[in-house]
Amino acid sequence: MSAEQRTIFHVDMDAFFVSVEELYDPSLKNKAVVVGGAANERGVVAAASYEARKFGVHSAMPLRTAARLCPHAIFVDGHPERYRECSTKVYEVLNRFSPKLEMVSVDEAYVDMTGTERLYGPPLRAAHRLHVAMKAETQLNCSIGIATSRLVAKVCSDQAKPNGVLWIVPGGEISFLAPLAVRKIPGVGNVMEKRLEEQGICKVSDLAAQDELWLKQRFGALGLALAGKSRGLDAGGWFDNDIGEDVGPRSISHEHTFSEDTDDQQALETMLARLSEMVCRRLREHELPARTLQLKLRTAGFHTITRARSLSQPTAVDSEVFAVIRDLFRQNWRGERVRLLGVHASQFEAEAEQMSLGGASAHERWNQALSAADKLREKFGESAVSLATGMKARFRERTHENPASLPGKKSKKTDQ
Repeated sequence: MSAEQRTIFHVDMDAFFVSVEELYDPSLKNKAVVVGGAANERGVVAAASYEARKFGVHSAMPLRTAARLCPHAIFVDGHPERYRECSTKVYEVLNRFSPKLEMVSVDEAYVDMTGTERLYGPPLRAAHRLHVAMKAETQLNCSIGIATSRLVAKVCSDQAKPNGVLWIVPGGEISFLAPLAVRKIPGVGNVMEKRLEEQGICKVSDLAAQDELWLKQRFGALGLALAGKSRGLDAGGWFDNDIGEDVGPRSISHEHTFSEDTDDQQALETMLARLSEMVCRRLREHELPARTLQLKLRTAGFHTITRARSLSQPTAVDSEVFAVIRDLFRQNWRGERVRLLGVHASQFEAEAEQMSLGGASAHERWNQALSAADKLREKFGESAVSLATGMKARFRERTHENPASLPGKKSKKTDQ
């Protein structure tokens, strides 16, 4: 089927984290709300209400900066378990409209509505029905972008916020994108935006006017992808894959910023144990044992070091990952006060093992036991089960867009 015949919805929940908090505390409605922690904490903003955004508050901004910009805002802790529960409800609604869908984060999804006209009518009518169903079953609002490609649909949903619908009819993609700033193109961050502006490319029309060879010479493969995106095509990165095709992550990491800098070695190693657990849960969820492990350490003076080690055998076992990370920490920590710690895993591959005389290998027995622990965490929360070493590192689970157990992306393993 040609791209011109496709009908792709990008469904983006409006101020999702804030909206979910409002369900539990209606007094927050129509107020400046910041989700992520207390105003005096070192963390970052996970989400801000539209009222808070008017003052310049946005996600990933330091909480203390948000407090300066919007001192009257209400700061609340994030509740990832609530967001996962609501995300599952969102997925269930979308799955009734089309089985070909992909939750790309906890609050957004692509839905291929191609060929559903007999069931739901033309695109705008189908979007209206989806809006009504979403509100009725989740009590949440969403914005919907409709186009022949995922890229244009995503840009549309952003333009349609809040609680709107925008449909670009086939053939109108280039003219729709042309006047927009290049940063509106998915995949163009602050660094790339500056690089493009240095070349006189400020709008998408400027990008579309460039020769592909010229873009490739200056930006490599990304330049070719940008050329396609400027014309409204799905190009580059995960846009090259079909909707719902599970290509898995390229890396998995978790970090923690301490409320106060510390040089307490036991507290630091306890935190590394907890972070190792969190990384390993994600590894097991994707069935991707990692061969390369990396420690991230930032001191009170903002000096950051990263140290990695490659393993002879890939692993997703908590204790094995922690042992490597702890060793890297002890080799590189000089007793300074620490501001941030992180654990990063990459270079995924299938795990090949010799079977022991008892049947399943030691790795497999560990994975089965830890997978059972993961199910308890999913049901009762992240703190339900923990390594003894990491039990004292109790901290609020970071609110982020790609948590473990994302709806529609369950493990391929069948339950034992």
